Amino acid sequence: MVIIKTKKDIEIMREAGKIAAGALNEVESIIRRQSATRDINKFLHDYITRYGASPTFLGYNNFPASACISVNNEVIHGIPSGRRLLPGDIVGIDIGVCLKGLNVDTARTYPVGNISEETARLLRVTREALDIAVKTAVLGKRVGDIGNAVYIYVKQFGYQPVREYFGHGVGKSLHEDPGVPNYGKAGTGQRLALGMTLAIEPMINAGTHEIDVLDDKWTVVTRDGKLSAHYEHTVVVTDNGPVILTTE
Repeated sequence: MVIIKTKKDIEIMREAGKIAAGALNEVESIIRRQSATRDINKFLHDYITRYGASPTFLGYNNFPASACISVNNEVIHGIPSGRRLLPGDIVGIDIGVCLKGLNVDTARTYPVGNISEETARLLRVTREALDIAVKTAVLGKRVGDIGNAVYIYVKQFGYQPVREYFGHGVGKSLHEDPGVPNYGKAGTGQRLALGMTLAIEPMINAGTHEIDVLDDKWTVVTRDGKLSAHYEHTVVVTDNGPVILTTE
């Protein structure tokens, strides 16, 4: 069931979104130091709680951390550990923030030091795919329009969106209806209505779309070992177009 948010709900989600965006802005300094991923997780946990919010992911379905931190060929759901980032790596950081019972979800992929032009292109194209997807989340459109727009854009670069995981409604809980795939047929799926809040999140692989889940039961990796990038915003559908909530 799709949950339509009230104006008050959206105001609170906007507050949570500012906290989330601030956390992802500030964490860049930790990434530049090539820190261990568990240190990045601690920084994000401390940042979120400092502002009176809580990290949605911590304990969600028994997830053991406040952030998903995924390196190189890890697509999503990477568990923070003693692994240190190295120059040339890319690291996807995905966080949820809960404030006054309402949640937002956002992610970015960061370069660690200098990266190759090929890797930089993957990050740029995935970020642009998110921009396109957000602009497609217009009142009266359908979720299939969003997924189709992402797929059409990234495939021209030889990239593939992950099929098994995708965006979703968000707000009263972390995962709500509808699902928002990053592929599909335009004109199909749930119609977008005023007050819908969506976590739109292209997960784009440099090679095959096929993935595997590691023995930890969480970390998703590309089957061919090639890189993957992930960007995400929480967006509300309004009569003046889509509005990003996870921004400062």
